[in-house]
Amino acid sequence: MHFLDQAKIYLKAGQGGPGAVGFRREKYIEFGGPDGGNGGKGGDVILEAVAGLNTLIDFRYAQHFKAKRGKHGQGKDKTGAGAPDLVVQVPVGTQVLSEDKEEVIADFTEVGQRIVFLEGGMGGRGNASYKSATNRAPRQHQQGEPGGELWVWLRLKLLADVGLVGLPNAGKSTFINAVSNAQAKVGDYAFTTLVPKLGVVRHKSREFVLADIPGLIAGAAEGAGIGDRFLGHIERCRVLIHLIDIAGDDPVEAMRVVQEELVAYGAGLEDKPRLVVLNKLDLADEELGQAFADELIAAGADKVFNVSGFTGAGVEALMDAVLGYLPDRTSTETNAAEVEEHDEDAADWSPI
Repeated sequence: MHFLDQAKIYLKAGQGGPGAVGFRREKYIEFGGPDGGNGGKGGDVILEAVAGLNTLIDFRYAQHFKAKRGKHGQGKDKTGAGAPDLVVQVPVGTQVLSEDKEEVIADFTEVGQRIVFLEGGMGGRGNASYKSATNRAPRQHQQGEPGGELWVWLRLKLLADVGLVGLPNAGKSTFINAVSNAQAKVGDYAFTTLVPKLGVVRHKSREFVLADIPGLIAGAAEGAGIGDRFLGHIERCRVLIHLIDIAGDDPVEAMRVVQEELVAYGAGLEDKPRLVVLNKLDLADEELGQAFADELIAAGADKVFNVSGFTGAGVEALMDAVLGYLPDRTSTETNAAEVEEHDEDAADWSPI
């Protein structure tokens, strides 16, 4: 499955049907008269959040959505049928933005959430509605009103309880594979992860969704590396896990770089609870791990967890700490079984 988290689409509600011009001409009826009915209402455009979708890739191939117009009015005072509503299904976590991306028009955070986005035009009046004491045989009628139309951007922010951040090659893919049902690609090179990845973690009879995003490097806010565009997928997380490679050149510098990129991005990420984790404990002895942990605490970390995503050492204590930041039942726990895995080989994630 290709991953796409931004898409521009065109929406147009249906036009109302035109009113009819008609006159009664039945046999044995002495006086006729106007009997043209009104037109039917155009279809509304409705956006609905559904389960089972974690990408906007379908909107790359279908960008125009137009509801049908209402039916014509008919003689014998018959009103035209209204057009069916057009329902556009989007993943949970989708935001609808104005064409200039300056305004968030709608935010879909729950399965089944529906918003009537554009209303169809009202049907036009038939000539029967113009009849009066001074206008016994009107021939005027109305065309249906046009439906609303606009271009919007869809932006997907995945719903996850916990977000995973760190420099490239910090071991995030190995870690998410070890603690969840994800099957992330693992490689001994930078930027193994190209698109966000979701996994369901089951720990002590609890379930929560963990999101892994591509690694950050210094200058990501200015577009270095893959940039910071995927940070939007952890904006809704309750807590962040910051993985640091214990075998890296400078763990303190690694923590500082990621922290500065979170601050540069904004959106409240710098204020979220963050668990600092020294990963790859299997590549260092306990004494070195404790020394690096002390340095990180001196640099501002509240607490440091030493773990190995490869062997599982220390993961139990870390998961216990994560549960402390989650409510008794998370918003994503109900639908955790429906979280789909993204195709890690798909690099086709640029916006339309």
